[in-house]
Amino acid sequence: MSEIAPTTVHEAYAFACMRCGYGWEQSYEIEHHVDVHGHEFVVYKADGERVPSPLSTPTCANCDGHVVRIMRAGRVAGAQQLLHTPKSAKPAPEKVPAARSSDRHWRLSDLLHPFHRR
Repeated sequence: MSEIAPTTVHEAYAFACMRCGYGWEQSYEIEHHVDVHGHEFVVYKADGERVPSPLSTPTCANCDGHVVRIMRAGRVAGAQQLLHTPKSAKPAPEKVPAARSSDRHWRLSDLLHPFHRR
């Protein structure tokens, strides 16, 4: 039986640790494979390295906690952008850039600040 080339899709997620408030975003290459017995399986890669699925027990890189909220990509960056937008200026439409693990790290209090009532 010949091996079929894997199908690769790209996904990005935003994460917020509910224990320490650390926030980050990560993009993944998700490879869909079929083994020699015809069973499907997936391999997640981040920055070219094989990693566990971010959807099964994500771990906070700051405190090693496992109570982590997973959101669509851009949520962390969008909240951070709101924090730095002058109140008189209208915020620019949210763009969802390709996330990298090393470019966005914030505290949960920073992420939730725009949602507090005044």
